[in-house]
Amino acid sequence: MEKIACIGAGSMAESIIEGILGRGLVSPASLFVTNKQDQQRLQYLQEKYGVQTTYDLEGILKEAQCIILAMKPKDAHEALETIKPYVQRTSVIISVLAGIPINTIEKILGEEFKIVRAMPNTSAAIGKSATAIAHNQRVSEDEVKNVVQLFSSIGVTAVVDEEKLDAITGLSGSGPAYIYYIVEAFEQSAKELGLDEEIAKTFIIQTLMGAGEMLNQTKKEPADLRKAVTSPGGTTEAGLKVLESLHVKEALVSCVKEATRQSKKLGKEYVK
Repeated sequence: MEKIACIGAGSMAESIIEGILGRGLVSPASLFVTNKQDQQRLQYLQEKYGVQTTYDLEGILKEAQCIILAMKPKDAHEALETIKPYVQRTSVIISVLAGIPINTIEKILGEEFKIVRAMPNTSAAIGKSATAIAHNQRVSEDEVKNVVQLFSSIGVTAVVDEEKLDAITGLSGSGPAYIYYIVEAFEQSAKELGLDEEIAKTFIIQTLMGAGEMLNQTKKEPADLRKAVTSPGGTTEAGLKVLESLHVKEALVSCVKEATRQSKKLGKEYVK
């Protein structure tokens, strides 16, 4: 891509920046970043990744092939109003703002703009994101392919109906945090059992990676893989009985559903 402008410089923006630069999709000289007022954050990104940083909105948005909206959702309305005079109709506007629908952005910028809504996760930084993409009718087939290529450089992608994005936000957008939460529990159990911290961490990570690859490579159902590990009267069965007694599966289902509800709520509350 010739030029990408990123409005917002938080953790998600950095994950995307690190991912696409690491895979050579665009050069640092063609990647421009700005934020509301945190000059120190921009300096950090410039020094670490070599990207261009500026508060000159007209300059940063001029001839930008893609404009990535990566500010906090609560700041979206103000940010969109601020950049509105400088956004060109030829640019594809890619929003990674959780919960904010395409029609809300259209109401602020105008229905004539090409708008894509994407939901990556922070694993983008290592090229392992899962990103769902939806778009309005102004975005051409070739432009959709370009957006898919962009996010494919940081993981797997899928084009979906926009109505599915809130659920995907709850599932894979927030999903890494739930996995890290489980790892925290594993680490605590290892500590209480007297295991060496570094050994435990290595084994926990390898166990997670191995389970993921088993799902990916064998294409077997998770229930089948679980049963294959579970011997009657064995250690795994004993552990699973505790999970069942504590309704852990139900808790995780409720977790994803609640995150989905919050995604929908954000769209109504943050942008009026």
